[in-house]
Amino acid sequence: MTASSRAPGAGDARAPVGPGGPIGPEGPVGRRYHGVRWNEPLVTELGTPGQRGLALPPLDPAIAAEQSAALDAIPPGLRRTTAPGLPELAQPLVLRHFLRLSQMSQGAHVVADTLGTCTMKYSPLVGELIARSPKLLDLHPAQDPASVQGLLEIVWRCEQLLKAVSGFDAFSFQGGGGSQGIYTSALVIRAWHESRGEASRRDEIITTAFSHPANAAAAGTAGFRVIQLMPGERGFPDTAALRAALSPRTAGLMLTNPEDTGIFNPHVGEFVRLVHEAGGLCAYDQANGNPLLGMARAADAGFDVGQFNLHKTFGAPHNSVGPGSSAVGVRAGLEAFLPSPIVRRDGDRYVLDEDRAGSVGRVRSGAGNFQVVVRAYAWLLALGDEGLRTVAQTAVLNNNYLAHLLAAIPGLTIPYEGSGPRLDQIRYSWADLTDETGVTSDDIVRRTTDYGLQPYYTSHHPMLVPEPMTLEPTEMVSKDDLEELAAVLAAIAEEARTTPDVVRNAPHRGPIAALDEEAADDPARWAMTWRALVRKRAAAAEVAAEQD
Repeated sequence: MTASSRAPGAGDARAPVGPGGPIGPEGPVGRRYHGVRWNEPLVTELGTPGQRGLALPPLDPAIAAEQSAALDAIPPGLRRTTAPGLPELAQPLVLRHFLRLSQMSQGAHVVADTLGTCTMKYSPLVGELIARSPKLLDLHPAQDPASVQGLLEIVWRCEQLLKAVSGFDAFSFQGGGGSQGIYTSALVIRAWHESRGEASRRDEIITTAFSHPANAAAAGTAGFRVIQLMPGERGFPDTAALRAALSPRTAGLMLTNPEDTGIFNPHVGEFVRLVHEAGGLCAYDQANGNPLLGMARAADAGFDVGQFNLHKTFGAPHNSVGPGSSAVGVRAGLEAFLPSPIVRRDGDRYVLDEDRAGSVGRVRSGAGNFQVVVRAYAWLLALGDEGLRTVAQTAVLNNNYLAHLLAAIPGLTIPYEGSGPRLDQIRYSWADLTDETGVTSDDIVRRTTDYGLQPYYTSHHPMLVPEPMTLEPTEMVSKDDLEELAAVLAAIAEEARTTPDVVRNAPHRGPIAALDEEAADDPARWAMTWRALVRKRAAAAEVAAEQD
């Protein structure tokens, strides 16, 4: 069954009509989607004092005595004067609250996800079954390593598989996400130069404009001055630009390849050689490594350090920006600089090695999100060598088939023609359609939700591609999924010409209306905690009362 045959045909009399024409998706595309919208309060605003979701047994007197002694050790100035104002809810209220929120979400298990630069894809549920075992779920981060030998063995074995995939000689799993992994690479580069007495002189990191922005941000956070190379006619910097940036102050190169446009820089080997000749190290941001699994290895290209995102790429869920797991690998000679602790095999047992004098220290608490590592290990074992190559090949095939379909949409272009086939993703441009109709990429991304699809990603900064749309189908979407997406985007492009207000005012059928952009840019209206929200609501009420 094709995507188009699943949808209701044109002429459905139930389709509502707005000022600019049909509000809902009309014709042979879309799923007659209409999102659920709940006016759901925050959980802190729910409940009644005295309600309970679980009746706990009386506290053991011995445990109570220990608890009292621990609390007595807290200095008086650090103790709470009042109990925390936690919500008190019965089980049915808790269940209703979170189910209602879930009904207003579009996750990868609800719709096909093609969110660019993120490698968002279906994560096998068998990994969840394993990770939610009490044998893993109930462990404590500070538990004696002697009591978690099975878990440490899995982490060690996962490292061996990643060494084979990357060519690196050692890994750390401490980072909780891609940015922390990239930051770890920057710290390793800095520590290596410090060990050679050159850190004060080697204070510049080179990166590229289409590499993930975390590379520049991490280098800057680590104390480096960042030099950003701009793309040439083919979408990536050439060796001449790199040569001009190299100097005795060069500490290293931090590069995403393929970049967030899907373009693979064919001069990467020459880049690495030139940086090494200048005395720097090379770090590979492999957040876009999905199309390279089993096909190319970072160490074989000469890189010294680099990270994989075990979440997403290796079959563990993204978890809404965390917790993830960034596996940072290094070549021989740089192991000493990895964060502590690392899992090491000592004879027939496994230990957390923290006594490492050259280590960069910690990039976060604990030894790592080992539940994510277990999921990734299961994924790797299930796929094997051939399976990994199939992942990469299918991701590239899906991406280029989608590009073939989208090339037929007037007003949509692929910048940097002549750069060769794109790998895992493409940063398209709606600039021609915007010039013709005034409808922007942001308008289109909101309109896609009316068709029951996951909104696409536009672009990170710098916004070098005008009116961008970045799509990354990965290996997990079907041919039907790709054809449906292409049909929807073609329909929206036609709407932009015939009923542009419908697109500009979207979404019409989603659970959440368009964001208040003014609020997003106004720190006075931000609230990162419940207490801050209460304070700001009270302040706004006072201002309104005074104005009245």
